[in-house]
Amino acid sequence: MAYGGAKSAAYIFLVVNLFLYVIVTIIASWAMNHGIERSHEAASILSVPLRIFPIFFPMGNMATGFFVIFSLIAGVVGIGTSLTGLHNVFQWDHPSLHTAAASSLIAWSLTLLAMGLACKEIERGWTTGNLRALEVITMIVSATQLLSICSIQAGVEEAIAERRDRTGRY
Repeated sequence: MAYGGAKSAAYIFLVVNLFLYVIVTIIASWAMNHGIERSHEAASILSVPLRIFPIFFPMGNMATGFFVIFSLIAGVVGIGTSLTGLHNVFQWDHPSLHTAAASSLIAWSLTLLAMGLACKEIERGWTTGNLRALEVITMIVSATQLLSICSIQAGVEEAIAERRDRTGRY
């Protein structure tokens, strides 16, 4: 039975995701703070349509504001999902694995949204080194989150098969 394989893979991916989401949150928080502190002085020299643009960052390009905001949201949700996922995988029973799979799917969808904005920011060009690091880590965490979902889903299917073998029904 591959119970141990799916469980250990889920643990590894959840710990890696927790670490990566903490890094994403730290860098995105720094970028948000930097943008808030410097946006007034940088936006004062812009023309009127750009001056009233609600999400202007003094670094990067026009996609930077959206990317930083969605990265911060994805990072915070990802941290919560990884922590609760570790608890649910530790229990390793039918309802808790379904909960871990559902919350991982939500975190992955938010991470994919942030990754799409990172791709747009890369396409637009001209970003600083910190933003490039945030872009790369966002892309890496979207892949590891997908692997985490797959390992948790394998555990769900194993739990369903074991319950079916034991009780004769789902």
